[in-house]
Amino acid sequence: MTIVNFDKLNKMAEDRGKPFNVLIVDDEKWVQDVFKDFCELTDAFSVELANDGHEAIEKAKQKAYYLITLDLIMPEISGLDVLVEIKKITPKVPIMIITGNATDKLINEAGVLGACRVMYKPIMLENFISELTSTLTKHESDIYN
Repeated sequence: MTIVNFDKLNKMAEDRGKPFNVLIVDDEKWVQDVFKDFCELTDAFSVELANDGHEAIEKAKQKAYYLITLDLIMPEISGLDVLVEIKKITPKVPIMIITGNATDKLINEAGVLGACRVMYKPIMLENFISELTSTLTKHESDIYN
């Protein structure tokens, strides 16, 4: 079993005096639960969940997030449409696309629309935490300053 080092992430949260607000957007409950469990292994995150794109947009209107993970393929409203709407609300928030079956065209379009990175399901704990840490490190000074 791989041991994940949370030291850098914990130090970042400690330095700012509060955890990073993270929004996990996925229409599959088990995926939400897995990512939430990953985040709750450290006190560096405060996690909220959105079951679909509409809920994600509403949450983004009501609260500032330091990172959003977003599934591309969802019913009712696509992840790309959600990405566009959230970027209108908070242009600087990093949005990580997490997908299991998106086409190269969708992935490229997500990048053009402002996604900061793409991860493919299934995602291992150490990769998930590493990508979150890297994204927060890169974007921390840009967000809400």
